[in-house]
Amino acid sequence: MKHRYLPMTEQDKQEMLQAIGVSTVQELFNDIPESVRFQGEYDIKPAKSEPALMKELSRLAAKNADLKSYASFLGAGVYDHYAPVIVDHVLSRSEFYTAYTPYQPEISQGELQAIFEYQTMICELTGMDVANSSMYDGGTALAEAAMLASGQTRRKKILISGTVHPESREVVKTYAKGQRVEVVEIPYKDGVTDLAALRELANDDIAGVIVQYPNFFGRIEPLKEMEEIIHGVKSMFIVSSNPLALGALTSPGALGADIVTGDAQPFGIPAAFGGPHCGYFAVTNKLVRKVPGRLVGQTVDENGKRGFVLT
Repeated sequence: MKHRYLPMTEQDKQEMLQAIGVSTVQELFNDIPESVRFQGEYDIKPAKSEPALMKELSRLAAKNADLKSYASFLGAGVYDHYAPVIVDHVLSRSEFYTAYTPYQPEISQGELQAIFEYQTMICELTGMDVANSSMYDGGTALAEAAMLASGQTRRKKILISGTVHPESREVVKTYAKGQRVEVVEIPYKDGVTDLAALRELANDDIAGVIVQYPNFFGRIEPLKEMEEIIHGVKSMFIVSSNPLALGALTSPGALGADIVTGDAQPFGIPAAFGGPHCGYFAVTNKLVRKVPGRLVGQTVDENGKRGFVLT
């Protein structure tokens, strides 16, 4: 084999050419006039041996300032969370290391099961009934939640707390503009959403109310008190939450949330120059058919064995 990563033997090549009906690869290009074919040499470096190439690439990579060598004080978003070494080991096991695209369940059971377990974990953390198999990132997941609320209630106004991450607020406004949905910010007081202002703004025109838990300032919002106000005007209660914090806090679902979204980057996803990462999206059962993205479900095959499929 000429190329170690393209495992085609000379016999494979000849059999393919014979099936096509030509004797050489060059014949495949006979319809392209010689006058328009590139005749020169590409202006690229000559090939190196694998050790030499690894050495050069490592030298170039070392020019980057990474979070393993430096402390970052940027804040307000992506952090270098510790991921136990065992995580990479589990991810590399053949049971889970199947095709990325899970549309063919017969050959993607590992990927499908991993996603199913992820959905289950998100439901347990958020206290919700159903979670999808992830979205682009936390900001877009939150915007999708706002649009779902508008569609479900047939109302065209969203309230969003000023204590929600400013970038997430901008993403919500961008989505809303295309759907002609008005976004109104709720002022905050002493680092948390002003409940008096929420009561004043909440009315029968509001599709949903968005708060963050913990909020942008690290404060814990009074979700139970908010839920009574929001559901009192038959609006939807949307909570954006750091999933790692939900390991210690009472879940939004237990406090009456209708939709819970967030970014799964705190679970150890690399910073990756700022994303995207993995947005989670969880809802109550009544909204299951309105969830954006994909869902993985558990079933049994014709022999009664457990299996996983996109549902």
